[in-house]
Amino acid sequence: MNNLTMVTGFLLMGFSNTSELQVLYAMLFLMMYLVVLMMNLLIFTLISFDEYLNSPMYFFLKSLSFLDLCFISTTLPKSITNFLCHSRSIPFMGCILQYFLVIFFAESELSILTIMSYDRYGAICQPLHYEVIMTRGTCVKMATVSWLSGGLLGALYSGSTFTLPFCGSKEINQFFCDVPSLLRLSCSDIHIGVDVTLSIGITFGILCFTSIAISYGHIFSTVLKIPATEDQSKTFSTCMPHLIVLIVFITTGVILYLKPRQESYSVLHLLLSIFYTVVPPTLNPVMYSLRNNDIKTSLMKLIYIVIYHLFSSCVC
Repeated sequence: MNNLTMVTGFLLMGFSNTSELQVLYAMLFLMMYLVVLMMNLLIFTLISFDEYLNSPMYFFLKSLSFLDLCFISTTLPKSITNFLCHSRSIPFMGCILQYFLVIFFAESELSILTIMSYDRYGAICQPLHYEVIMTRGTCVKMATVSWLSGGLLGALYSGSTFTLPFCGSKEINQFFCDVPSLLRLSCSDIHIGVDVTLSIGITFGILCFTSIAISYGHIFSTVLKIPATEDQSKTFSTCMPHLIVLIVFITTGVILYLKPRQESYSVLHLLLSIFYTVVPPTLNPVMYSLRNNDIKTSLMKLIYIVIYHLFSSCVC
């Protein structure tokens, strides 16, 4: 109970001590957050209400959009508020909740991206069996498992980290509560629970990355056998951006969580954190959805309906 009695909150040190720069960072984060918010809400709305977007691929795209929205909402709003209010504090329970949600949504998103790669493998490499394999019930079960796995890992990380004693500095050299920063504040040099959970998380990440690599390997192999070069270029132009976003998401997360705990704070760590928590939710809507012709068609229909109703109301 030492950590509960001795520490009632933490200080998120963020990027700068200068008031002007804090306001600048707040504006940048706010613009980024609003863009991500609008893009993901738009995609979620289009897929939810367009009856033609009811395939497994769009079901998982809708799940990814919701996860992106939740993921970025876990970190940026608190940072923006702190920057504008020139405050750095976060309550102990607030830090626990943020810590849990970051792990929860990050792992769930990685699971959904893995499932999406398998979905594309089934659609391209096994088209005759695709509808039998990817039924509505199967998709719901896969999405549920991804959420449960993220919640389980988040609970394990939170439980193993916040049972450690925190009796030193309260300053977290980060703009959100994350694993490496909190471990540096612990009085204990023994982190068996965290190390075991970290091993589970790394194993999970390796399995997901291996599954994604195998799926895309089969996809590329199948596409290269297609004689039409237009179909090949279309598939490669779709898959390669997906892989780039995945590599950025996974590699930055691995670097952050595996770097030595004694290593001193640097601006590079903050930049890696942005690539890990902010960049994927920003790029996913563009890479996975807004470049999709069906999504574009659905968007045009929505715009037409809105304009039609506005014109009708004005005439009346």
